[in-house]
Amino acid sequence: MAKHQLTELDAGERVISERVPGVRSVALGFWIGAGARDEPDSRAGVSHFIEHLLFKGSSRYSAQEIAEIFDELGGELNAATSRETTVLYARIPDDRLVRALDVMADMVFRPQFVDVDSEREVVLEEIAMVEDTPNDLIHDLAAEAVFGAHPLGRPVIGTADVISSVSKRALAGYHRRAYQGDQIVLAAAGNVRHDELVALLDERRDGAARGPGLPARRPAGENLRPTVRFLRKDTEQYHVCLSAPGISRLDDRRFAASLMDAIVGGSASSRLFQEIREKRGMAYSVYSYSSQYGDGGQVGVYVGTREENLAECLEIAVRELSDIVSGNVRADELARAKENLKGRILLSLESTSARMTRLGKSTVTGTPLLSPEAIVKRLEAVTADEVAAIADAVFSPDRLSAAGIGPDESRFTDAVGRVSPGLSSQAA
Repeated sequence: MAKHQLTELDAGERVISERVPGVRSVALGFWIGAGARDEPDSRAGVSHFIEHLLFKGSSRYSAQEIAEIFDELGGELNAATSRETTVLYARIPDDRLVRALDVMADMVFRPQFVDVDSEREVVLEEIAMVEDTPNDLIHDLAAEAVFGAHPLGRPVIGTADVISSVSKRALAGYHRRAYQGDQIVLAAAGNVRHDELVALLDERRDGAARGPGLPARRPAGENLRPTVRFLRKDTEQYHVCLSAPGISRLDDRRFAASLMDAIVGGSASSRLFQEIREKRGMAYSVYSYSSQYGDGGQVGVYVGTREENLAECLEIAVRELSDIVSGNVRADELARAKENLKGRILLSLESTSARMTRLGKSTVTGTPLLSPEAIVKRLEAVTADEVAAIADAVFSPDRLSAAGIGPDESRFTDAVGRVSPGLSSQAA
C-alpha cells in the first residue's frame, strides 16, 4: 500500500496525494467541505446549482473551452454534491496533469457565474427527471421521514421554487462563504509527485475566497421520531423504504455496521435479496443502504414491488431485521460478509479514482484515514454479537420510519400497519 503525503498551505487548503507505481493516470479531486445540509431553507439546492455553474466558465476558460480541453486531454471531468461535501474530480493521463489542474483550479477558485439562467433550466429539468424516477425520489422521501425539517431531510438537488428564483449575486456570495481555504482539499492518486502538486496548487489558488464562512451545522439528532411519508403517483410498483437514524462516520461501530449492511441487503447472498427476490420472485430491486455523516447517519431498506406483493415484502424485511436484532447472526453469513468487504477493498486499490476518493473524502470530513490493512483488521475483529448489537441500535422495529410512492395510499398504509401498527395509525 502506497503511503500518502499531506501538506497544508498558508491559507488553509490541504493537499493529499498517493503515488501509485505502474500506472499512467492521475485522479484529481477538489473536495469542498460544504454540502446540502449547510444551506438555509431559503437557499436549499444552491450547493448543487453552484456545482453545475463551475462548468459554465471561469476567469480564464469558457464553458466550451473547459469541455474541449478535457476532450483533448483524453480525460474525464465531473462533479458531485452530497449532504456534506461537493467535489470536482477528473482522471487524466499523467503527462497532462498541469493543464488539467490549471483548468480545475480556475473553476473552483474563480467561477464567473455566467449563463445562470440557462443552467437554471438544466437543473429544473434534473429536478423534473428525479420526480419522474420513483426509485430515486423515494430516498428523498425517506430522508424527510427520518429527519423531518432538519436540513438532512431535504433533497440535495434542491427545490424548483428556490432554483427558479435564486439570483446570481446570491450564488456568488454563497460560493465565497462555502469555498474557503480551510474547507478545500486537493486529493490525487496515481503517477504524481506530491511536491509538484503542492507547488501547482499554490501558484493557482490566488484569488481564493476569504472572509466569513458558513455557520456551524445544526446537530443531526434533534428530536427524531419515526414518521410516515407517502407520495401518490401512477406507478406500476410501490417503491418503499423502511429507514431510521444511523451512526456517524466517526463511530467505532461503523465496521460492524458495514457487515450488518452486507448481511441484510448489501449483496447477492444477503438475506433480503435471497428471501424476496431469489426465493419468491417478489421484486427486481431490493437492498439495504446506509449513509454516515459527521454527527449521525441513516440506515434503511428499499424494495420496489407490485401491489399484491407489498405487504409480504415488508413483513419479510422486518422479520429478517428482527431476527438479526435478536442475535441470530450465523457464522457462515458473517464470514461471507467479511470476505465480501475485504475483496471490495482490495479491488478498489486498482483504481486511482477510488484511491483519490478515499483520500479526499476522509480528509475533508475529518474521518480517520485508515490503511486498507487496518480496515481489514478491524473488520476481521467484529463478532456476531457486535453485528446484532448495532442492528438493535439502529434497526429495531420501533425506530423505523416508512416512506412510499405508489398509486394508492390506503394500500401502503395497510401494508405498513401489518409490520408497525403505530406507524399505520400515524399515517391514518
